[in-house]
Amino acid sequence: MTVHILKLCVGVNDIPQLAEWQQMRMRTVGKIWHVTRMMPKRADEIIAGGSLYWVIRGMVSVRQRIVEIEQFQDNEGISRCKFIFDPELVPVRPQPRRPFQGWRYLKDEDAPLDLPTGAAANDMPEKMRNELAELGLL
Repeated sequence: MTVHILKLCVGVNDIPQLAEWQQMRMRTVGKIWHVTRMMPKRADEIIAGGSLYWVIRGMVSVRQRIVEIEQFQDNEGISRCKFIFDPELVPVRPQPRRPFQGWRYLKDEDAPLDLPTGAAANDMPEKMRNELAELGLL
């Protein structure tokens, strides 16, 4: 059974800004990752096709497939976890989400659907797409 991760994307205003930050990391380091404090107990279920769903400004907006999970110790000897991503960002149907700390598991059946490739919603400004989703029109 596949399970996903839900995480706030702090400091990012929209999907293009997230893409820009990640492209910069890809150019300098060669891969994209996010470090978190806790190692997920369900790592095998995540690696079996799971994604990290990014919450940007209160909306689940985009997902990114998790290809690997590494446990490591930081410079202070504290155990950490690194989610390593596929570089493709996949816009999803916006779904409102309240702030929370850390990350949460997200069941496959509760995950927002991907926006269809070439959908009109992909071409509209993200703010407009989020407003339409809040109104239940997207």
